[in-house]
Amino acid sequence: MRHLLVTPQSVDGVSMLMQALGRRYVRYFNFTYRRTGTLWEGRFKSSLVQSEEYLLACQRYIELNPVRANMAADPADYVWSSYRCNGLRTEAKMWTPHPEYLNLGDSNSDRQEAYRSLFSTHVDGPLLKSIREAVNKGMALGSDRFKDEIEALHGRRVRPAHIGRPRSEKV
Repeated sequence: MRHLLVTPQSVDGVSMLMQALGRRYVRYFNFTYRRTGTLWEGRFKSSLVQSEEYLLACQRYIELNPVRANMAADPADYVWSSYRCNGLRTEAKMWTPHPEYLNLGDSNSDRQEAYRSLFSTHVDGPLLKSIREAVNKGMALGSDRFKDEIEALHGRRVRPAHIGRPRSEKV
């Protein structure tokens, strides 16, 4: 599974990005490997993330995936990661620092050092479970207040429903 952490500039920005990415990459892949057909089944999964509380945690989760999968010893070793941009200030054309990243320090070197220090521990336990559940179920990742606000604004559920039948009241 591949992960993208994006902040869209329009309401349908993520959908448009995924559609364009799918078209271009599938065309490239099929041409390169002399094949036809689709590469992916179904729609992409997405989750709304509360920036202030969870954005940097999600970045850590994504950028540590290659380390957890034993594909790299360090996130900086994985070429397809944005860790180099965030932690080492390697230039990239398709990367814009998020305001939460910019809040890590007053200078580029302060931000890079603060970002690298976030990686002294792995994402595990309840946080790892919360991130995976939000992505797999298409639910929001954030505080209860954040989820309440999103549900009120959009009129749709952003947290898992209770499993089983509703309890009946005894008379």
